[in-house]
Amino acid sequence: MSIFSNVFVIVGFPSLQPEYFVLVAWFFFFLYVTTTVGNLLLVVVFTLERSLHEPMYIIMVSLALSDIGFATVALPKLIARYWWNDGSLGFHTCFFQMHMIHYFGSLNSLILLTMALDRYLAICFPLRYPTMMTNQTMAGLTLFCWGIAHIFPGISTINFSLMPFCGPNKIIQAFCTIMSLKSLVCVDTSRQYSLAFAVAMFILYVPLAFIIFSYICIVISVLRMAKGQGRMKTFSTCATQGCIIAIYYIPRFFVYVTPFIPNLTMTPDKSIATTVFYSLFPPVINPFIYCLRTKEIKQIFRRWVQKRKGVMPTKHGQIVAVTMSN
Repeated sequence: MSIFSNVFVIVGFPSLQPEYFVLVAWFFFFLYVTTTVGNLLLVVVFTLERSLHEPMYIIMVSLALSDIGFATVALPKLIARYWWNDGSLGFHTCFFQMHMIHYFGSLNSLILLTMALDRYLAICFPLRYPTMMTNQTMAGLTLFCWGIAHIFPGISTINFSLMPFCGPNKIIQAFCTIMSLKSLVCVDTSRQYSLAFAVAMFILYVPLAFIIFSYICIVISVLRMAKGQGRMKTFSTCATQGCIIAIYYIPRFFVYVTPFIPNLTMTPDKSIATTVFYSLFPPVINPFIYCLRTKEIKQIFRRWVQKRKGVMPTKHGQIVAVTMSN
C-alpha cells in the first residue's frame, strides 16, 4: 500500500500558470456540459422515436451512453483541480477512475467494431441482413460489449493496485491512468506495464484491423452497385461512421507511435494535451456528426421544430400551418 496517506494529487498541465486556472476550468466545464447534453439528447430522440429502433441506432445510443460515462468519470475532478485547486484523489478513488477510463476506452473500441460489423452485413449481405442482425441480436451484442470490456482493464487495475507506492504522489496527467501511475510505483513495473500495453494494443488494433477489412469490402460492394440514390445513401451512412472511427483511432495512433520515432519527444504538457484531445474530442463531436450526417435524425429535429412553430409537414413534403382555435 501507499505511505503517503493513500492520496494522489492530479497535477494536470504542470507548466500552466495559476492565472489561467479559472479559464481552463470553464473550458473543461463547457466540454462536459456539451458532451453530456449532446449525447443525452440523442438518447432521448432514440427513446421517443420508434422509427429509430433499428440496429444501427442501438449502436449510436450505446456509444452516446459510453461517451457520457467517460466524461462523467474523467472531467469533474479535472474541473475541480482548476476551479478550486482541489486535485486530490483517494487511493481507491484513483484506481476506480483508472479502471473506468480504460474501461470506456475498451468499450468504445468494441462498439466501433460492432458498428463496422453492422454496416458490413447490411451492405455486403443485404438479403440476409434483416434476419442476421435484428434488434434483439444487436442488443445482445451491445450488452456483451459492455460486460466484456471490464475484463482486461480490471486485470491491469488489480495488478497495479497491489503494488507498493512509496514515491511522490503527484500525477502528471489529467486523470489517473496506468501510464501516469507507473512512475509512482517503487518497484520494477516493466512486466505489469508490458502486459497492460499488450492488452491495450489488442483491444485497440484487433478491432481496427476488422474495421479496415470491413470498410474495404464495403467500398468494393458499393462500387459494384448501379449508380444512383442507393449508392450515395450507402456512402453517406458509411462516411458518418468513418468520421467517428477516424476521430477515435488516428490521435491514439499518433500518441502510441511517438516513442518509436527518432528525435521526436513530447513535453508533459504536449503529452497531456494530446491525451485530453483524443479522449474528450470524440465524445463532444459525435452528437454533431450524427445530427449533421444522419438524414433520419435531421428530419426528426426538423419535424420537432416545425411542430413548435405551429407548422406541420404533409406526406409530400409540403408545409401547412396549424391553426389553433379556442
